[in-house]
Amino acid sequence: MKVIKPTVVIAITLSSVFLFLLLFPEKPSSRESESMPLPPMARSFILWLHGLGDSGPANEPIKTLFTSSQFRNTNWSFPSAPSAPVTCNYGSIMPSWFDILEIPVTADSPKDESSLLNAVRNVHATIDKEIAAGINPNNVFICGFSQGGALTLASVLLYPKTLGGGAVFSGWVPFNSSSIIEQITPEAKRTPILWSHGLVDRTVLFEAGQAGPPFLKQVSVGCEFKAYPGLGHSINSEELRHLESWIKSRLSSSS
Repeated sequence: MKVIKPTVVIAITLSSVFLFLLLFPEKPSSRESESMPLPPMARSFILWLHGLGDSGPANEPIKTLFTSSQFRNTNWSFPSAPSAPVTCNYGSIMPSWFDILEIPVTADSPKDESSLLNAVRNVHATIDKEIAAGINPNNVFICGFSQGGALTLASVLLYPKTLGGGAVFSGWVPFNSSSIIEQITPEAKRTPILWSHGLVDRTVLFEAGQAGPPFLKQVSVGCEFKAYPGLGHSINSEELRHLESWIKSRLSSSS
């Protein structure tokens, strides 16, 4: 069983973000500054869930890439997973949302649904807090990479309300029991899913990601699936640019 060191995951994840920042630095728009003041934008919330062994603060540069004026009133959250023993790394303690039993993750990998559901409850508590503060559920977006992508999928499907969307990067379907599937409400089924996966991913195999859309179709959930040739277990600038436009097109005009 191959041990995946968390430092490797962190380095791969962040290198693409920093490269994008270097290649596409944000430039102020003189046209925007000279135009008439824009009307108040809808408030929105984006929750980003990192991968195994990573941290929330290490992923915060992602929000600087969302330069559209529609994200001026977006509240971002980059929480860090609690430290816990991880079975696939021989019980080593590291930041982990739930236990992963084997690496690489395949379409048929065993799943620890108990620890997953505990993580889902914590994500739901975060969402509830934002909605209670006045955010329209249609302007709530959950995004995640790898383990965070799997948690994103479970959290969106099991949330009782329709949200703006869930974005899964290099993730997988982290449960298979009928009892969990039966908890997906008609409202949750209306939340759209964006699923992105690299064709040469050796950590979460492409087959694991490719199994997502058929599963979602089976439970009547809409999904846009995008495969990225040459991409391994990381996020690239093309994925993030598409995520920005995907969220922007779904933001509700009401606060």
